[in-house]
Amino acid sequence: MTLIPAYAASDAGSPLVPFAIERRAPGPRDVQIEILYCGVCHTDIHQVRDEWGKGIFPMVPGHEIVGRVSATGGEVVNYEPGDMVGVGCFVDSCRQCPQCRSGQEQYCDEGMTATYNARERGSGTPTHGGYSTRIVVDEEYVLRIPEGLPPDRAAPLLCAGVTAWSPLRHFGVVAGDRVAVVGLGGLGHMAVKLAAAIGADVTVLSTSESKRDDAVALGAQDFAATGSGRVFKTHRGQFDFIIDTVSAQHDYNAYLGLLKVDGTMVLLGMPEPAALSASALVSRRRRLAGSLIGGIAETQEMLDFCAAHGIAADIELIGIDAINSAYERMLAGDVRYRFVIDMASLRGA
Repeated sequence: MTLIPAYAASDAGSPLVPFAIERRAPGPRDVQIEILYCGVCHTDIHQVRDEWGKGIFPMVPGHEIVGRVSATGGEVVNYEPGDMVGVGCFVDSCRQCPQCRSGQEQYCDEGMTATYNARERGSGTPTHGGYSTRIVVDEEYVLRIPEGLPPDRAAPLLCAGVTAWSPLRHFGVVAGDRVAVVGLGGLGHMAVKLAAAIGADVTVLSTSESKRDDAVALGAQDFAATGSGRVFKTHRGQFDFIIDTVSAQHDYNAYLGLLKVDGTMVLLGMPEPAALSASALVSRRRRLAGSLIGGIAETQEMLDFCAAHGIAADIELIGIDAINSAYERMLAGDVRYRFVIDMASLRGA
């Protein structure tokens, strides 16, 4: 075991502060990664504040990790020192259930082993995430960062990117489909870029008129502010697919009314339970579904697609000492569109 620098919350509600954690030496199938960048996800705030319960403290967040391989175990075949790689939201799964065998590890019957705030299979050691300088992960759960993707802007793709990509692929969005993206934040801006690159006709639906120019710059063909409610009449029955990224409670029924017959609305956010009218679904054979991140193969597919199409996250690069203020800015919606931590700031701390 080796002690390395990290930032951790000592308990729920505590600020993140410098901390030292132990990382194991690489086992036969392990890849040791020197972390260069780590994206900051809204999930990190939920977890360090224990808003979802069952927090394991001290907690080192971070599941949008990009770095260079610094060592490998003797049985590793896919990576070698110097490779640029990534680690996303999970670092293990049961590997035996139907979901794991079909490349959908995020839906593992036993539950995926999260990159942080979980316990390693076998040892029970708490997992710690990317707000640190090093991580050791089984090669089966490591992603290759393609050449041409800026490593800092690639970090958010490992969560926000694949979370938007997975439903677009699973529900079969194709060129020419009319797609609405609800909310233009970390998830929403990636959904716009990816859907537009697929060839869909994208409309952004946002409460904030101030995001119109950004939406168009990201690739949307249209923008509609939802504050007045007028959009729910002017755009009624127009969309094949709606990707809803909003975590605050809102009226699903109003948005379902924007779908065509056989249209699908997919939830990526997890707000408090909202009332749902059966008639909003039944009247046009619509579907309301949910989606969670993506499996390893799907994540690699998304990374390769992004490299081929020149897509990366729009970020603000910060030092680790700015993480607590970054959390407050995220809660205030003051980021375009993802914070990424430069881990050089932790090595020099």
